[in-house]
Amino acid sequence: MNIGVFISKRKELKLSQVKLCEGICTQATLSKFENNGRVPSLTILNKLCARLGLTVDDLYQDSMASTAKIRDLLNKAEKELMMEDYQGVIDILSGIKPDKIEFIPLKTQFYYLRGLLNALTNQKPVDIMFDFSQILDDLDDKHQTIFTQLAYLGSGVMYAREQQNDKADFYFGKIYHYIVENKKNTEDVIDDKDNHYLRILTLIFFTAEYDASKGNIKCSDKLVKMGINLCADYHVTYYLPRLKLQAAQNAINDNKSEKEITALMNDALAFARINNNQVVEIRVAALRTQYEKNTNKENV
Repeated sequence: MNIGVFISKRKELKLSQVKLCEGICTQATLSKFENNGRVPSLTILNKLCARLGLTVDDLYQDSMASTAKIRDLLNKAEKELMMEDYQGVIDILSGIKPDKIEFIPLKTQFYYLRGLLNALTNQKPVDIMFDFSQILDDLDDKHQTIFTQLAYLGSGVMYAREQQNDKADFYFGKIYHYIVENKKNTEDVIDDKDNHYLRILTLIFFTAEYDASKGNIKCSDKLVKMGINLCADYHVTYYLPRLKLQAAQNAINDNKSEKEITALMNDALAFARINNNQVVEIRVAALRTQYEKNTNKENV
């Protein structure tokens, strides 16, 4: 609360504390508010502000502007993370101090993004788990929001990269259940107005990628198709290059026809170019080269 706005307005109107608080509260109450930051009851504060031609919200404008700015930055970082622009995410998050974030959902989003970024860039497990513990043990300790699932996801990614497969299986199993079997929860999240479908896509993609790495192509394909359909439903393309590339890799591992594999690689490349995702472009080129090389060997 910016009490200075209140004081400046009172002085601008040339109202003494005695005059302003007349019939509303004691001068001592007003003095404690202006000098010591002791906020009176909302009823009293509303009346004082009204007498000055202000609203209580006017005292929070700086805070609201800061919250809006942080929300925009975090949403931008989340999209950059989907595009695998890790340096872009680092640049954004490094300029935000979590202890300065007052709005709990935004603080939770910050810790999710930093934790997953650290997991994807192979940072120290202790740092990764610190961020996720902020969510699981404090900000969402009742495990009622999607951020718990995203914390599970980051934990699974970390353990998979550490080759601790039992622990990775544990977390990805929880996520798979949430996505596929717990349909009511999934539909509730997708219907939410806060673009949570993008976070559902994050859960879907990384779980599909993990299943494929374990040789579970059927489950991976099921998730990939779910992700592609979700992209179509919400007209979002951030994940399409990676989903199509995963579909192509799955098709190769499942010995699908050359026509189907080529079409999927072409789709992945086209969507990568649309989204300016150079990482996927490079991966498609590498996959195509390896596939053509293996195909030529088989034909000899």
